Amino acid sequence: MPKLTKIYTRTGDDGTTALGTRTRVSKANLRVRAFGDVDELNSLLGLALAAELCAELAAEIPKIQHELFNLGSELAFPAEGGTEVALVPGIASHHVENLEQLIDELNASVGPLENFILPGGSPGAAHLQVARAVCRRAERNIVALAQEENIGEQLLRYMNRLSDTLFVMARFENKAREVEEPIWNTLA
Repeated sequence: MPKLTKIYTRTGDDGTTALGTRTRVSKANLRVRAFGDVDELNSLLGLALAAELCAELAAEIPKIQHELFNLGSELAFPAEGGTEVALVPGIASHHVENLEQLIDELNASVGPLENFILPGGSPGAAHLQVARAVCRRAERNIVALAQEENIGEQLLRYMNRLSDTLFVMARFENKAREVEEPIWNTLA
């Protein structure tokens, strides 16, 4: 685990940052943008927790937050010179499978989606919907990165499944709080 004894280093004052491999890149680099989005997503999940989510979701969110740190770590340590960085936490197929299982469990409780819904409802559900939207942005930036560089084979699957998970979690939170889902009114 990294030990941070000093928070500011001044090395980023020129608009660059160091990847985990100590290679310096622009803060506008696709890889940096991708793990910045993942960091923002993780922060939003912390905000959702602070909104006092129902117990079922409050138990699941910290697991996802740890997985997002693993995912960010994997993004921060790119393969360079054809060699893989060893011992970096990352995302594996079982992380994707766990999300699928959670989606299935939560979806069984909320029932089928009969109409498009608007983000909102309870405060916790609204926070989860914002997190879902940021997750989609992170996924788009990871797709753009994957078109230029090698990334872990499970990253895109995980992010795609996570946005679905967050959507179903928002529906579950509204149901747990007995708040009606805001339905899209096409005549509005």
